[in-house]
Amino acid sequence: MTVDQVPNVMIPVIDISGYIAGDPVRTSQIVEQLHTACLAPGFFQIVGHDVSAELRSRLFAKIAQFYALPLTKKSAVRRGLSVNGERGYEAIGTQILEHGFEDQKEGFMIGSELPPGKFHQGPNLWPNDDDCPGFRSAMEEYFAAARNLSVKMFRLLALSLRLDEHYFDAFVGSRNSICMCRAHKYPPANVETAKKSRGIGAHTDFGAMTLLLQDDVGGLEVFHRPSSTWNAVPYVEDAFVVNIGDMMERWTNGRYMSTLHRVISPVSEKDRYSVVLFNEGLLEQVIECIPTCIEPGESPLHPPVTVEAHLRKRYAASYGDEEK
Repeated sequence: MTVDQVPNVMIPVIDISGYIAGDPVRTSQIVEQLHTACLAPGFFQIVGHDVSAELRSRLFAKIAQFYALPLTKKSAVRRGLSVNGERGYEAIGTQILEHGFEDQKEGFMIGSELPPGKFHQGPNLWPNDDDCPGFRSAMEEYFAAARNLSVKMFRLLALSLRLDEHYFDAFVGSRNSICMCRAHKYPPANVETAKKSRGIGAHTDFGAMTLLLQDDVGGLEVFHRPSSTWNAVPYVEDAFVVNIGDMMERWTNGRYMSTLHRVISPVSEKDRYSVVLFNEGLLEQVIECIPTCIEPGESPLHPPVTVEAHLRKRYAASYGDEEK
C-alpha cells in the first residue's frame, strides 16, 4: 500500500456558515454536500463554524506548554490514576491501533465531569495550575465550544438522513452523554524513521462522529479501498476535519462510511499537535438500523448493540487489555 502523490480521495470542504446563520436555502445545500461526503469518503472538512480563532490559537499554545513539562509532572496525572482509567496523560506507546506499531504520540484526555461509577464517567485529572497556567481553563473552554459544534453537526447529519433535525439531540446533548476530548503531540521524525513508525496506527474511529482540530504540520491520511492507497488530508486554515465512526456506519446500515485512517510520524523539524473530540452518546442507547436507512425487503446488516458494549470492546482492544 502506497501513499498516492495524486490523491484518489478528495476530501470535500463544506462551509456551514449558512446553517449557523439559520439560512434555509444554504442549509439545504450544506445537507446535500454532507450526505455525499458521508457516503464516501466518510471524511470532510468544515469551515464557517463558530469556534473562534483566538480560542483555537490559545489552546494550541497551552497544549505545547503542557507537553513541555518534565515527565514527572505529566506522569502525576497519568491515565492509570484516573478513576475510570480513561482520563489524563498517556505516554508514547501506550495505545496500539495497528499491529506492529506502537503509536508515537503523547495524549491528554478529558471528558464531562460526571459522578464515577459508569463506563467513561468520572472526574478529570489536571496538572497543578502553577506548573501550567491557563491549561485547564483553555481545555475546558475549548471542550464546551467543540461539544456545542458537535451537536450542530449531528443536527446536520440528521437532516442528511431525512430525519428530524433534532433526532440525535438526546444522544449527544444529554447531561450523561459521553463526550471525550484528547490533545495529542507527535514528535518529529526523519524520512527513514517515519517509514517504520506511526503517529497513530491505521484504525477506524470507535464512536459516531469525530471532530479534529489539526495544526499545519500534516500527517493525517485516509485509505482508499478501491486503489489500496493512502491519501493525505490537507491542512485547511480554520477548518475542522470531520469523519464518520463505526457506530454511525452501523446505525446507518452501512450507508455512511467509517473510513480507515492513520497519522504518519511527521517528517518535520517541529512537533505536530492536534485535538480530537469524540461525541459518543448515551451508554444505554441501542444502536440499530435507522428507519430511513433500510429499503423494503432489506435486512439490517448488524444486530442491535448498546453504545457501552460497543465502546468497551473497542477501547479494551486498543489498549491491550481486551477481555477474553
